[in-house]
Amino acid sequence: MADNGSTQSQDTKMWPLPSFHFKVTLGSVGEISFSEVSGLETEFEEITYRAGDSNDFTKLKMPGLKKVSDITLKKGIFVSDSQLWKWIGNVNMNIIQRENVTISLLDESHSAVKTWSLTNAWPKKITVEGFKADGNSVAMETLILAHEGIQISE
Repeated sequence: MADNGSTQSQDTKMWPLPSFHFKVTLGSVGEISFSEVSGLETEFEEITYRAGDSNDFTKLKMPGLKKVSDITLKKGIFVSDSQLWKWIGNVNMNIIQRENVTISLLDESHSAVKTWSLTNAWPKKITVEGFKADGNSVAMETLILAHEGIQISE
């Protein structure tokens, strides 16, 4: 009996999501097309403790403060595309335009399947990759965001 694909379509929830279909919204700056997102990491510092009257000759390990990594966003440079440069231009000593940033992984119908929300993000660094006279790649810029936490929703 031939399989017409109906078995495969019923099991789509068992397939991992592709990593190439996503969108990024930078608060009041708006939705910007990026080609790469990395750094979605959360880690807990480790606290070790041993009581002086403990009969065990080992230390207890407990979770401590939560640490989050900076987020790296890469995109091509377009004509008249200066939104990121305006945002980073507003950063002054102790005066920062903090934004809530959402990174959404999308399904084939362009609906968000998983969303990572960054709290109080601000532009830490922006870099324009080098230019080469004999190259054939597009001009790229990299934005690094500092933030205070990540929440994941489905």
